[in-house]
Amino acid sequence: MRHRKKTGKLQRNASQRKALLSGLACALIRERKIRTTLAKAKALRPVAEKLVTLGKRGDVHARRQAIAFLRHKEIVKTLFEDVAPASADRQGGYCRITKLGPRFSDAAPMALIEWVDLAVEAGAEEDEELEEVAETTGSDS
Repeated sequence: MRHRKKTGKLQRNASQRKALLSGLACALIRERKIRTTLAKAKALRPVAEKLVTLGKRGDVHARRQAIAFLRHKEIVKTLFEDVAPASADRQGGYCRITKLGPRFSDAAPMALIEWVDLAVEAGAEEDEELEEVAETTGSDS
């Protein structure tokens, strides 16, 4: 029976599943948004939100717990210095999952998972880059 087992197995054993979620969490912290399958995104969301909660605590024990799970000190530094302070006033719901449709090769349902608070900052940076590119191409013509 699977009572009280919310996370799917993702066709992996426990150690492989933990390693997969750790790698996805590192990629999400580093890249701020990642494209993955819907099942992996749904499994990643609670893990990522618990990591942000550790980052909001900010004490040494929370940092050591994050390092134990993520295994990358520079990623933990980014989590504690960038991601967690951006979500300081939010009580939960730090991630957003957007469904993208089926993958071309095997028709697996794909999703985009991103930080809710950091998406605004990244969007502003992308808009500035697009404006700079438009200005440089406009002046050449």
